[in-house]
Amino acid sequence: MPGTTAFWRDPALPHVESRRACHSRACYKPHSHPTYSIGAVDAGGSIFTGSKDGKVPLSNGSLVLVPAGCVHACNPLPGAPWSYQMLHLDAQWLQTQVPQLCANNASVLHAPALYAQFCAMNALLFSPAPAADKQAALLAFLHACASASASASGATCLPSTAAIIPTHLRPALAALQAQPLASLEHLAQLVGMSRFQLIRAFRTATGMTPHAYQLNLNVNRAREGLHTSSAVADIAYALGFADQSHLQRVFKAHTGITPGRYRA
Repeated sequence: MPGTTAFWRDPALPHVESRRACHSRACYKPHSHPTYSIGAVDAGGSIFTGSKDGKVPLSNGSLVLVPAGCVHACNPLPGAPWSYQMLHLDAQWLQTQVPQLCANNASVLHAPALYAQFCAMNALLFSPAPAADKQAALLAFLHACASASASASGATCLPSTAAIIPTHLRPALAALQAQPLASLEHLAQLVGMSRFQLIRAFRTATGMTPHAYQLNLNVNRAREGLHTSSAVADIAYALGFADQSHLQRVFKAHTGITPGRYRA
């Protein structure tokens, strides 16, 4: 059976985006989001990898809570498809609404009632129900997540790169965030290191090399650009990709879907 992917977005609720993937075999590079993400496994098995050493097997009904900035990947078992749902929440909005969820550690929850609530809430998001009903269901689910996480019963906490970046690396991080085309040589000069020293220190601190971090930032920038009417080729050029095909390859490696299908 071929895999299918569907996205839900609504201008009336700009702080949330949802995704459903059925019978997917897509594999993802380690990445992070500027959003707080919550995933649910509907069928099949997968492995969740946090930013450091933790690897946790997921199965039907597992929930994964991933803070903004946490490097992670979640991939199906070799040779097998899986189905899942993914919720992305604006981090600043979440901080004002449910601040107890904004921790630095990712967590995996095995709570059947909470999974059922997630499924019902997400089905409502994809329905033609009024935005106010969707918002109420979303907030009820998020508060339930906060309560489940606080109890720590059935939860597995993993290290996260959302922790504070070492002071000596902050100039390089700031340059990457401000300049999509910042070179490794420029970043190394900013922090007074050789390129090799910077790569090693940056990977230790963030879970990614500077280049991988830069690609991840640009994929997130591309996602934002795809919400507008900008042409994919123009987005690719602005972000320093060689061409539209280059952006498509990198975008799919990080998101499991092409820019065109994401926009549609």
